[in-house]
Amino acid sequence: MRLQNRRVFGAGVSALGAALVLAGCGAGQITQTDTQQPAVNGTYAQVKTIVLRDAAVQYPAQGAAYSAGQSAPLTLTLVNQGPKDDKLVSVTSDATDGPATVSGSTAIVAGHSLVIGPSDAIEATNQQDAPSSSSVPSSNTAPPSDTAPPSSTGETAAPTSSAPTQVGVGSVVLQNLKQPLWPGQTIKVTFTFQNAGPVVVTLPVAAPAHDQAQGNAAAGH
Repeated sequence: MRLQNRRVFGAGVSALGAALVLAGCGAGQITQTDTQQPAVNGTYAQVKTIVLRDAAVQYPAQGAAYSAGQSAPLTLTLVNQGPKDDKLVSVTSDATDGPATVSGSTAIVAGHSLVIGPSDAIEATNQQDAPSSSSVPSSNTAPPSDTAPPSSTGETAAPTSSAPTQVGVGSVVLQNLKQPLWPGQTIKVTFTFQNAGPVVVTLPVAAPAHDQAQGNAAAGH
């Protein structure tokens, strides 16, 4: 009887010790997800048949932030999932004095995509499925047979797996910022299309393509 009691007591002490060790490990621990950054920092939105992918304010070409009064270019991909061509008419924001400058290609051919911003900005916004920049704009290209059906609600929907062919490259630059903008901050921008109409999108300021904090720390040693 004494031997049996000792075995039971010993098993209980072992279980209690294991529980205390696990509790001590969990207390004050910072999990990996607490410090992870999202893989994509651009915004996804949709208005009728037009999908906006990886939309963001480009990371500043000079310095770590945009100053008040500066211009800020945008980067995004516009995908036309409908059977009819559309066109980007204007871009405005409450964060700027006056409308944005829209230049280059503005037509969004049915079943195809229009890239806004330079190709070297794609890495800075972590765009995953960037179209080729070698395509030549053409308004007579027929849409593919597997074009996704348009959304009737105008609400943001899940991205499709298809990769529309790029037709054209455009440029959108916000003018005269009212206040400084840092990476990670967001601003509301209104995109207006000829057929799909307006849509208000919250755009983040893109993070740098490489971790500058680590670079600066290495330079300090």
